[in-house]
Amino acid sequence: MTFTVLVPARLASTRLPDKPLADIAGLPMVVRVARRAAASGAATVVVAADDARIAQACRAHGVHCVLTRPDHASGSDRLAEACGQLGLDGDDIVVNVQGDEPLIDPALVQRTAALVAESVDCVMSTAAHAIDDAAEFTNPNVVKVVLDRAGRALYFSRAPIPWWREGSSTGDAWPSPDMKPLRHIGLYGYRAGFLRRFPLLEPAPLERIEALEQLRVLWHGHRIAVHVADVAPGPGVDTPADLARVRALFAAGST
Repeated sequence: MTFTVLVPARLASTRLPDKPLADIAGLPMVVRVARRAAASGAATVVVAADDARIAQACRAHGVHCVLTRPDHASGSDRLAEACGQLGLDGDDIVVNVQGDEPLIDPALVQRTAALVAESVDCVMSTAAHAIDDAAEFTNPNVVKVVLDRAGRALYFSRAPIPWWREGSSTGDAWPSPDMKPLRHIGLYGYRAGFLRRFPLLEPAPLERIEALEQLRVLWHGHRIAVHVADVAPGPGVDTPADLARVRALFAAGST
């Protein structure tokens, strides 16, 4: 199996301006992400950027980058354009590694690619891990996923799912003791043909309500295979506090 990693990188960020260029131990964050992704065994790693400054930073460090339109509504739209530029289509496997994940596990990237390749009934794959913290379970910023027997996604939500009716009546929000809730990891594998078609699909009402783009896939009747990882991935970077935490991990040699 061969696959391509695409890293969408957008310069504008309300919580952390110029985020892809943020310095982490002497390298721009987007370069850290690309190097980490390359360790997955991907045939190619390409940054899909919205600004020439990101492209310049990538070229300076030997990272392949394509410049995409700055007005894309989502990362998926940006990746669809990148697929067109790179000539990826049909059953070509593409993994979307977010540009703010400098500690992403290369083995998890590889497994996400392998899962969509193996799952002929699915157009996408993604990942999740068990939640052990009740505060995370009820946090709307933590996206949860529930699966069917075959490990396909039934639903993604910011709400605490599955909701244990018997436990909730006694004030316990956790699901049944026999089932841990799952936190969704924002890592996606695609068949490139579907990724190129995705922006043409009508946005789903559920997608708008939850602000979760992957619900469009389920709403249109497609299937998503989910790999359940044994451990949580390293922290991503959304805020200045996140950036400080990741910088400290690199400085301590804990990466």
